[in-house]
Amino acid sequence: MTSLTLKVNGSVHTVDVEDRTLLVDLLRDRLKLTGTHVGCDTSQCGCCTVHLDGIALKSCTTLALQAEGAEVVTIEGLAAPAGGLHPGGLHPVQEAFSACHGLQCGYCTPGMIMATIDLLARHPDPTDEQIRAGLAGNLCRCTGYINIEAAVRAAAAAMRHPD
Repeated sequence: MTSLTLKVNGSVHTVDVEDRTLLVDLLRDRLKLTGTHVGCDTSQCGCCTVHLDGIALKSCTTLALQAEGAEVVTIEGLAAPAGGLHPGGLHPVQEAFSACHGLQCGYCTPGMIMATIDLLARHPDPTDEQIRAGLAGNLCRCTGYINIEAAVRAAAAAMRHPD
């Protein structure tokens, strides 16, 4: 076992983990942050996407020890009544996914939202090609992507022009 210290959604955690522990397992099983989903375990579907030091990555193929000293943000860290990145409200990307019906079963939604936030940080006014490329590593089996792409465009506009 190795001692690991990291910040998750603003809270510092020190945990003992086996060297082979995956970040997704640490988040879900040890820290009880089950919004990060496990879909494929091979980095293909994107359901497990989180932010590590501000960069989106797939936590199902990332060792927990790679997050030593890092800051991790999960879907639970985006909006929270107290202490979240957007206290008392949803992140603009979450609002856009809801308003544009960019989700159905919801299984891919946390990963799609985390990937979208990363995409919009790099491309605040993305083209359709940039949206498709930015979400290429995230699979949805319900929506056909049309509403997801609309949600990304709506979120981009809302983030560029907040009330």
